[in-house]
Amino acid sequence: MPQDAIGEASTRNRVLDPVDRVSELIFGLLMALSFTGAVSVAEAGRVELRAMFLAALGCNLAWGLVDAVMYLVRVATARGKSLSLVRSVRAAGADAEAGQALIEASLQAQFAGLVSRTEMEAMRQRIVELPDVPARPKLGRDDLLAAVAVFLLVVIATFPVVIPFAVMSDVAAAKSVSRGISLAMLFFCGFTLGRYAGYGGWRAGIKMALLGTLLVIAIHLLGG
Repeated sequence: MPQDAIGEASTRNRVLDPVDRVSELIFGLLMALSFTGAVSVAEAGRVELRAMFLAALGCNLAWGLVDAVMYLVRVATARGKSLSLVRSVRAAGADAEAGQALIEASLQAQFAGLVSRTEMEAMRQRIVELPDVPARPKLGRDDLLAAVAVFLLVVIATFPVVIPFAVMSDVAAAKSVSRGISLAMLFFCGFTLGRYAGYGGWRAGIKMALLGTLLVIAIHLLGG
């Protein structure tokens, strides 16, 4: 079992995996769109646009902070669960069947049938032979960097969709440009997820753009 699975910080190739990065970017983008979509072309003035920009930025700063903290909570909880498994397997001692049953129960359903008894026994032996088990889950430097990355992704997603309102005097044109940028970002996010999952990028990108549009409409209808 990898050391980081029982609470030890380890060197990672990536601060966040592609799904985490894209998900946080989409979340921040949708939050910003909930503000820009409410801008009235007929009534918006520079004061209203400045207030919208500050509101969108403030909202994403707040939710970026919440997301970053919850990321750390998720990591600590997952490691705590792994520690509990390690202690339970070690407590079973020489009872190989009990230890294997604990490991099998911890595996995700789609993988449980792919691991043989011999492989589970090898995992049990490695757990039993661990020289030291942390008393509690620990968060390391990489985890803090990942939390900072979560915060920054949510906040950064604000700017591409609100900058057109800051640099263009024609509100209607700014709104059109903002929507175009938003659709391009949603397509890129979907494309990235599709390629990562192995389902093809273009189709996933188009679906994400459509899904994002529907989500923004739903947010406005629900009063967001």
